Amino acid sequence: MRVTSKSRLREFRVLPGHDEAEGPLRAWFTQVANRTVSWHSWADVKAYYPSASLVGDCIVFNIGGNTFRLIVRIRYVTQKVFVLKVMTHREYDEDRWKEECGCFEAPPGQSGRNASRADRKGREQRA
Repeated sequence: MRVTSKSRLREFRVLPGHDEAEGPLRAWFTQVANRTVSWHSWADVKAYYPSASLVGDCIVFNIGGNTFRLIVRIRYVTQKVFVLKVMTHREYDEDRWKEECGCFEAPPGQSGRNASRADRKGREQRA
């Protein structure tokens, strides 16, 4: 998989109080960016990371023993993982991230009837 927006991982790690996130975030990145990793559906991700959760069009990873949360969007066709947000468990529980990350919005360029079809197709692929 190709991980984009890696700078968000780095920016989070250097914030005061987030020292313990560095190792787990590096480990996650190393595992996911490995050339042998090729996810084609939500089922593939879930098999690799059983504690991951699907929230709309976003995937939530528990990082560092459930201390941190990593929100990504995966485009299986292009084999890209977009890092959207990294946060503490407390920030995650505040629930603002869903709107900030756009987890329930139609992909750009799709609206109305086409978005509904894309949403259905995406849900079917993830099931």
